[in-house]
Amino acid sequence: MGILAPSADERVKAVRSNDDTLSVDLMDGRTITVPLAWYPRLLNATQEQRDRWELSGGGYGIHWPDLDEDLSTEGFLRGAPAPKRQFIEAKSP
Repeated sequence: MGILAPSADERVKAVRSNDDTLSVDLMDGRTITVPLAWYPRLLNATQEQRDRWELSGGGYGIHWPDLDEDLSTEGFLRGAPAPKRQFIEAKSP
């Protein structure tokens, strides 16, 4: 007799944050909590800005319109912090 594992549903159910962490509840009951320091835009935002999020990507992503920040459940599950942004200096003529 085999045991069937429940199907994973990695869509976002809820998002919450405090001064130190970002927690994402998934539809399958799991909660992923990561350091807010991984996401500088969120870390430097107000709590009100972090609380204003919307689903994107069919429920597999989170968008913060006030911050122009987008994260995915795939990245959370991999434990991937935000990529470091590279700044290109403009050369003077």
